Amino acid sequence: MFGFVTRPMVVALIVACGLFMENLDGTVITTALPTMATAFGDTPARLSLGVTVYMISLAIFIPVSGWVADRFGARTVFRAAIAVFTLGSVLCGLTNNLFELAAARIVQGMGGAMMVPVGRLILLRSVSKPELVRAMAYLTVPALLGPVLGPPIGGFITTYASWRWIFFLNVPIGVLGIALVTLLIDNTREEQTPALDWFGFISSGGALAGLVYGLDLIGRPLVEADVIAVILAGSAVLGAVTVWHALRHPHPLIDLSLLRVPTYFTSIVGGSIFRIGVGGLPFLLPIMLQVGFGVTAFTSGLLTCAAAMGSFTMKMTARPILRRFGFRRVLVGNGIVSGVSIMLCALFGPTTPYAVILGVLLLGGFFRSLQYTSLNAVAYAEIGGSRVSGATSAASMMQQLSNGLGVALGALMLQIARHWSGALTIFDFRAAFVLAGLLSLVSVIFFARLHPAAGAEISGHRRPAEVTDVEPSSA
Repeated sequence: MFGFVTRPMVVALIVACGLFMENLDGTVITTALPTMATAFGDTPARLSLGVTVYMISLAIFIPVSGWVADRFGARTVFRAAIAVFTLGSVLCGLTNNLFELAAARIVQGMGGAMMVPVGRLILLRSVSKPELVRAMAYLTVPALLGPVLGPPIGGFITTYASWRWIFFLNVPIGVLGIALVTLLIDNTREEQTPALDWFGFISSGGALAGLVYGLDLIGRPLVEADVIAVILAGSAVLGAVTVWHALRHPHPLIDLSLLRVPTYFTSIVGGSIFRIGVGGLPFLLPIMLQVGFGVTAFTSGLLTCAAAMGSFTMKMTARPILRRFGFRRVLVGNGIVSGVSIMLCALFGPTTPYAVILGVLLLGGFFRSLQYTSLNAVAYAEIGGSRVSGATSAASMMQQLSNGLGVALGALMLQIARHWSGALTIFDFRAAFVLAGLLSLVSVIFFARLHPAAGAEISGHRRPAEVTDVEPSSA
């Protein structure tokens, strides 16, 4: 009955569980902040620093994850990342003030920064290219489920137990993960690893930390616009220095030459634009349902869970869809459908039947999940050997930033609307959904430039005129 569960799929599930833990914990804390603030004798606004420093820690340490995995072995680093993340969770559960929480969240972020790219690296080295689509489908699910399930789970635990259990629940998951990684995952590593690019590490870390912090401040109405502008400008300068350095260093921490590979370029650039458009959806939808329509937080959570449920269906259908149509046609057609599904949310109103909302969100979740799986798989169609570790680090970094930009864009649009009208209206949300959908549609321009046979070895798609291997055209 379970003969289809191969060892690579078991590895994929182990990695997916680790990523789910990281994605869930990144959002579960937000619901508990008011209760934690009361326990600390502080304010929820100040305690949001715990969320910010976690994201900054991710941004700083993700770029170096590939080098660390090459030097010390993927299994060793992934296992250590789970241990560090679990330790950080225990420390978070034991905190009694804002300073302790911020320090513990930095530790958690260090572990989470290594789990995501190194987990993907392990998967790429464990599966053959024909199995990659199915394996990537397993990794897409935790990325979609975490942000959706985090707030309701956090609310349930905070209401019926103690907020500390939000963090302590990671302990058994972490221990199980460490045991499974030790037993079932090989410790692949590179024979020769160049010295760490320390300048690139410091400059990229500073640029990414400034960008994440600046984007976080956009959603805070009490922060002056001039302060945000200075932080983002400083981040841009450091980013330019990082790019200048990477183009001249023989072994840069962030290998920009990877963008010369057409499939990787399309996945990173086109995929980032798509993720920015989609990234605002988990932020805008609950606010519109609760503030604009007046539904309860519980009802809002149940409705938004429909988007996550669509991803489960995708897991079973992604492989045959890609085999039938190929990456280019799927990315173009599915990109259009996904963008339109976001704009359809602008048609929701207080009297819209819940069945209609559920249907739109369910279908939208399916198509977005299919797009994520396709983008994650096609990125590595032409990447191999020692370049895989650098590619996974850069891809994880861009995905993290794109999601943050999506939330920041949604927050900025609502801030502008509140500034001009004084209060949020349904029209403001509708305009935000339309703009987010249009931005997602821009990504289709990059997907259309792919060669028809791009990633055929992974998707299994063969056109009659393409019997043999075809070199993809440069993008």
